[in-house]
Amino acid sequence: MPPVIAPAAVPPAAVSAPPAVVQKAKPAPYGWTTYTVRSGDNLSTIAARTGSTAGILAAQNHLPDGGGHLSIGQRLSVPKTAAQARAEAAAARAAAAARAEAVRRATYVVREGDTLSGIAAERGVTLAALLKANRLSPTSVLHIGQKVMVPGSAPASASRPAAAPEPTPGGGTYVVRSGDTLSAIAARTGTPLGTVYSLNRLSARSIIHPGQKLRVNGTAPAPTAAPKPSSTAYTVVAGDTMSGIAARKGVPLAALLKANRLAATAVILVGQKLQVPATAAPVTSTNDTFAGRTYPRSTVDAANRNRATLAAAAVPSRSQTQAMVVATARRQGVDPALALAVGWQESGWNQRQVSVANAIGVMQVIPSSGEWASQMVGRRLDLLNTQDNITAGVAILRALTRSAANTDQAIAGYYQGLASVQQNGMYADTKAYVAAVLSHRGRM
Repeated sequence: MPPVIAPAAVPPAAVSAPPAVVQKAKPAPYGWTTYTVRSGDNLSTIAARTGSTAGILAAQNHLPDGGGHLSIGQRLSVPKTAAQARAEAAAARAAAAARAEAVRRATYVVREGDTLSGIAAERGVTLAALLKANRLSPTSVLHIGQKVMVPGSAPASASRPAAAPEPTPGGGTYVVRSGDTLSAIAARTGTPLGTVYSLNRLSARSIIHPGQKLRVNGTAPAPTAAPKPSSTAYTVVAGDTMSGIAARKGVPLAALLKANRLAATAVILVGQKLQVPATAAPVTSTNDTFAGRTYPRSTVDAANRNRATLAAAAVPSRSQTQAMVVATARRQGVDPALALAVGWQESGWNQRQVSVANAIGVMQVIPSSGEWASQMVGRRLDLLNTQDNITAGVAILRALTRSAANTDQAIAGYYQGLASVQQNGMYADTKAYVAAVLSHRGRM
């Protein structure tokens, strides 16, 4: 047998080591967001502010090395911070929870003495919509414990609410429960409704959610100091209305009327000089306060996105929009003159109009009302689409005219909310709104 020769030992240094793997840092581990260039900015300062490098920003934004010349207002893509990512995730979870809650609350459990018409009136929907949602007829018999779907509503819990907790002396906190309204909370806690608004920076059109904490029976926070309001001059041109001027200038109609000592029904003439008070930020602003009301940053951001989308989109002319409103109103059995008057008052028939509160388009429909309108017409409505926006506004008008005691109350309901009008009457600005719409209607 030949001798077995053991292999020679190989020195460690002679073993070929695998190449080292260099872990490259991800330039945007949480994704990207947008940054608007400000005075004094350069790519290095922006990189330092956003936790990035000038090279990464230059590559991401297709800029020359060093960034080149940046312009004030230029929008750059920059990495999100961990805090921004957490905030967006939290907002998404909150929105999902709100949607789930809305679905849960849309079920009404029949109680003794209930009728379909009574349920429809209580929930602020039309009887026809309630019947359609449940595949019932006007002669259907309800049973105690039966579950009824209420389209487009946020109804109260089927069980009767328990007694509200007493407010603490000198001011306290109230936790919103299913079915609560601001006016009901005000009455329950002995706090004037206006005080509830000011304490919590809310308005008659604000939406509250179960679990939300509201301040009651306290003292409203002192407003921040502001420069003395000034005014600017505006010369009336052909086609102008007071509401259209107010919308374009971003001031409340009531403030514009007061500044010029005019009534809501006043006729203005071409060449007439008007004073426009500087009482509010223009609707194109990124501020979250408009007409003395403060809106959540998420609402303002959504409004800004919608405004930018519509600014870049093709929209119908004013005369085309007018024809669309008339045709839509006739299809839905709504007085065309009323629909035209509301649309004119809300936006001047301008689909590109978006308020800070994210009221969108010709009929100035907020997304939650758009969801309600979608359920009423049986399809998903896109409020950024002119025809869908008009369809939503007219569907809401149809529901209001069928549920309100009269036309004035229906018009007020479009502005203030029908439940609020029925419980609290019309507020001063609502009365001005109704008068203006009726005046427009008479000229349509």
